[in-house]
Amino acid sequence: MIRLLDISAGILLFFILLPVFVLVSLIVFLDLGSPVLFRQKRLGYRGKVFTIYKFRTMKPSKGNETDQSRITRISALIRSLRMDEIPQILNVIRGEMSFIGPRPLLPEYKGYFTEEENKRHTVLPGITGWAQVHLGNTGSWEQRFSYDLWYVEKKSLLVNMKILWMTLVKQKKKLGDGSEITPLHVERE
Repeated sequence: MIRLLDISAGILLFFILLPVFVLVSLIVFLDLGSPVLFRQKRLGYRGKVFTIYKFRTMKPSKGNETDQSRITRISALIRSLRMDEIPQILNVIRGEMSFIGPRPLLPEYKGYFTEEENKRHTVLPGITGWAQVHLGNTGSWEQRFSYDLWYVEKKSLLVNMKILWMTLVKQKKKLGDGSEITPLHVERE
């Protein structure tokens, strides 16, 4: 049932957001050049490696720069609005991801998972999840896995709807107070 909803919503959202996809692609191209999509290998369902898609938000590295110094003001805005995540709808349609689930991790981490932590790979990774609505981009490895494993045990349509609602409310609050859309910490070029 959840997979059917993912596919249906993914296809619908793809067409609804197609003008946004084209616009953001153009903005990224003008800001950072080509390619506009960032591709990276991630661990998915049952530990299978897949390629995740996002809009590129960093200039190419020229050596020992920090990630923060490679983000432009426009890129920071795209990230704060979570528009960089839009291409992951393609991952959902392809069956590599779900809208809701644990965030996919880099393959390099595979050897560090305990047997218990590996249970996070018994569900599709998601664009948002229980750990994201509670921790955002903070929290320890243990906290994240704790939330991920809670989700794996409790996964249902109702839980997914709750996470989706919490994600939307959290994003609206960030946009409402303006704290996420004024990237003053990014240096001008």
